[in-house]
Amino acid sequence: MRSMASPRVRVTALLLVALTVAGCGLPRLGPTRNEIFASSVQREGDAFVVEVNERVIAATSVAEALGFSSTFVNGGASSTEVIRPGDMLSLTVYENVQDGLLAGEGANAAMIEEVQVDDSGHIFIPYAGRVRAAGNTPNALREIITRSLNEQTPDPQVIVRRIAGDGSTVTVTGAVSSQGIVPIERPTRMLSGVLAAAGGVAIEPEIARITVVRGAHRGTIWFNDLYTNPQLDIGMQGGDRILVEEDTRTYTAMGATGQQARVPFDSQTISAMEALATVGGLNPSLGDPTGVFVFRNEPEEIARNVLGRTDLVGMQRVVYVINLTEPVGIFEARDFVIRDEDTIYVTTAPFVQWRQILSAFSGTLSTANSINNLTE
Repeated sequence: MRSMASPRVRVTALLLVALTVAGCGLPRLGPTRNEIFASSVQREGDAFVVEVNERVIAATSVAEALGFSSTFVNGGASSTEVIRPGDMLSLTVYENVQDGLLAGEGANAAMIEEVQVDDSGHIFIPYAGRVRAAGNTPNALREIITRSLNEQTPDPQVIVRRIAGDGSTVTVTGAVSSQGIVPIERPTRMLSGVLAAAGGVAIEPEIARITVVRGAHRGTIWFNDLYTNPQLDIGMQGGDRILVEEDTRTYTAMGATGQQARVPFDSQTISAMEALATVGGLNPSLGDPTGVFVFRNEPEEIARNVLGRTDLVGMQRVVYVINLTEPVGIFEARDFVIRDEDTIYVTTAPFVQWRQILSAFSGTLSTANSINNLTE
């Protein structure tokens, strides 16, 4: 004879199943604080979990190295006087006779405008012939032309003016007010002068990066450092390429924060406290102040210093823990430096998890009572 379970037993069974499903399937923002600690290398996981303190802050406070090599610093600026292939010249020749070789009738001076130095570095002057101009200053070229014409006309006086040309320019592109080619003249012999000639940077100076490419060499600096460190205001050389661009570093905020987003850096350095404040801090109804984590792939050298180990090889996964409820927690969050591609994750407070379970339980119990009423 087959026995039949009572309606109340069936309701109880349904209640237990529903509660189990609710406990396993509750929505959540990510792993809990205990789950993150449980996945540490110390507990046979795949990441080192490290609590932030003064020693850890000192070991991880590594700023991105930017600057110019000695190739740039010691390279000097191109002379604004030396003539190069591609330059444009203007010549005036005064002759000490009424009917000169170059001057028109009734004049004693001839002007030869926009004479371009050819690729081999020469120019052509009537009666003086083909003259080498490249490598000479305007004054030296004046003497050469004077000697050549002296055999044709008595006591000629020559004036040579150099107009900046292709061989004495730099290219400025990127986030500047006026991109283009800037001639190297006295006001633009230095990097700061070229940037000023281009109208200045068109982005926030705090996050502007300046890259100079010279042949096979490349150097990058922060725009603000150009004015705090005079050594970085390097001399310009013909053919230099200057790129102005916005800082591309970002970090990601996830979990119980005011906003979950990928956030660009808005200054050269950002602390964990500043990073949290940027996304609205901890969500007051969800966030656990004891569970602020920073996930990072740490280079071998830094990981060794942080963990006090010499057997680590290659990049290491490290999870840094900041407890904002501790007396020094705020200071540690203020001093801990966030780096490019970091992920800041805030866990959900334990009471929120319990509240969700109780809510699920009460909902399940209400459903069970309804079923019970139907079966009676």
